[in-house]
Amino acid sequence: MSKLIEAIDLEIAYGDVAACKNINFHVDQGEIVTLIGSNGAGKSTTMRAVAGAMFARKGKIVFDGKDITRMPSFERNQLGIALVPEGRHVFPYLTVMENLEMGGYKFRNDRAKFNSLIEKMVTMFPKLKSRAKQNAGTLSGGEQQMLVIGRALMSEPRLLCMDEPSLGLAPIIVQDIFKTIRQINAEGTTVLLVEQNARYALSTASRAYVLQTGQILMSGPSSELINNSKIKEAYLGS
Repeated sequence: MSKLIEAIDLEIAYGDVAACKNINFHVDQGEIVTLIGSNGAGKSTTMRAVAGAMFARKGKIVFDGKDITRMPSFERNQLGIALVPEGRHVFPYLTVMENLEMGGYKFRNDRAKFNSLIEKMVTMFPKLKSRAKQNAGTLSGGEQQMLVIGRALMSEPRLLCMDEPSLGLAPIIVQDIFKTIRQINAEGTTVLLVEQNARYALSTASRAYVLQTGQILMSGPSSELINNSKIKEAYLGS
């Protein structure tokens, strides 16, 4: 498989403090790859650097052969990178439909394309259709998560970056979210997943990178890491 995105020797800092150092990983076209680790390990910081929400201090990010290290987030979105942020972050005073429309902004001049994407999103998430005129801020947590995923998918991303999609959701909703992630991937979208629930993450992804204190501690196929005694003890509660 060809590499869709690659991080090379990344160093990411908040002010003078380096949050992540010597970060090297890649995601092949068509994969689901997850970054796992404890709180403060640097997972979300790494994700934000990939999506362009913050810039790396050192190193390089390459997307489909193109150096995007200093490229702003809106240009990365035009190339095919979309972020589902931690904490959902809907536009609360806009309706559900208006939130989806914001996600499809780059197709605003292609009405047929735009409308077909809207139809695809409300088919994938039927609850969004029934709440189309409702303000997004009044939705439940699970419904808001569906909305931000749908909003991101409206840009037809080649790489979907998902930051803690299960955060704060009931277990039955988490099951639905991960089922949706697998469906999105099966339909051709590559996924980079940051997830606190290591068991779900390793059960969903083909490969994983384990971060600890801002560095990659180990990596490998998820099927191997989920049976690793150190991973079990540290992240799986056994």
